[in-house]
Amino acid sequence: MTQITRREAREQAFALVFEMIFSDAPVQELVEGAAQCRDISVSEYAIQAAQAVRDHWWELDETIDRFSDKWKVGRLPKVTASVLRLAICEIAYLGTPTGAVIDEAVELTKKYGGDDDPAYVNGVLGGYARSREAAGKGGEEQLG
Repeated sequence: MTQITRREAREQAFALVFEMIFSDAPVQELVEGAAQCRDISVSEYAIQAAQAVRDHWWELDETIDRFSDKWKVGRLPKVTASVLRLAICEIAYLGTPTGAVIDEAVELTKKYGGDDDPAYVNGVLGGYARSREAAGKGGEEQLG
């Protein structure tokens, strides 16, 4: 099996998180479906990230609502909501470096979202990151 980049793994995780909007199926079932339908091997990082999003879905949505100036998460485009859930989860629970997460989230949004969505994602994640910095939070800890 060929090694995939973190960017590719993150894109796989994004696809799984996006699918969760439409399905309550366990992450492993979504992974098996992806493997069968698209003939791909899903990375361990993508599975771990998707499961973390599933486990913390409501806290992630509350955090998005808190840092979103325009809309609550339920009114956001599904791509934007999925990118934000994944990015905040990576920062809060997976210990992924904040700057890398924000950069990749903006790139995913450019690829899959609308024209105004990348700036919006950057703004929400920037506000969240500044709040964590001000509170002295780093690494893996609870949202809040």
